[in-house]
Amino acid sequence: MSLLEGHLNTNPIPSGAKQLAIVDNSALSAQGDQSETFTEIGKSGTGQISVYIVRKGDTLPAIAKMFGVTTNTIAWANDLKGGTIKEGQELIILPISGVRHTVKSGDTLQSIAKKYNADLQDILAFNDTAIGTKLVPGDVIIVPDGEIAAPSAGSTVKPIGSSYPSYAGYYMRPIVGGRKTQGIHGHNGVDLGAPNGTPILAAANGSVIISRTGGYNGGYGTYVVISHPNGTQTLYAHMSSNNVSVGQYVSQGQVIGAVGNTGKSTGSHLHFEVRGAKNPF
Repeated sequence: MSLLEGHLNTNPIPSGAKQLAIVDNSALSAQGDQSETFTEIGKSGTGQISVYIVRKGDTLPAIAKMFGVTTNTIAWANDLKGGTIKEGQELIILPISGVRHTVKSGDTLQSIAKKYNADLQDILAFNDTAIGTKLVPGDVIIVPDGEIAAPSAGSTVKPIGSSYPSYAGYYMRPIVGGRKTQGIHGHNGVDLGAPNGTPILAAANGSVIISRTGGYNGGYGTYVVISHPNGTQTLYAHMSSNNVSVGQYVSQGQVIGAVGNTGKSTGSHLHFEVRGAKNPF
């Protein structure tokens, strides 16, 4: 497997703010509010997932710096306990999309979660903090999958994935039947509701680069990522079973697993993402 290198971050946290996360200069300001949407996108510029094999002498902070993300981004996606890594270990470098919020007087973790329609437990896990933590004005909190519901007039905020290319007809629907229960959210993903065990189909030909069974895995639970010849990736999450392994070539329409309710999920469905192109579903 060829290894993907990271990039150096060019948009550090403002001076004086508590550095809870790093974002890059694709951040888009929401005028009139101390928040902004962002995607940590790595070297590819398309928000794609990277795979890194730990080398002798590597540390988690050094790897995080290489990819321009936080140590929590890596720990969250790999279910790391205590930040311990070992030589030869495969790490998933999972870009995080959401909202970067600068704390104001009176803010609480609960109020921030409510403001951005986000999950409080995800905020706690990503920022490595506890429910009773006192927030200090000027601190920066990252809200995974947070949403800025109504940008003010003149704002430059735009939906994640809006500038991605469109490949009409390239991807097939990854399940037969079911229904869309949530439109574009998170990292260019949609939710397709279907009964537990419904077959999941590869949306296009490609090679499996990630195949995880069990664990939280940044909220995805059991999930698969396929890399396609057109330079994009598709991600299939919350699976109940996983039929493929890393390095395996799959054909469009091939069954790669089954719909489930693993990870951060409140019901049986497939969370389907397209990374690097518009999601046609």
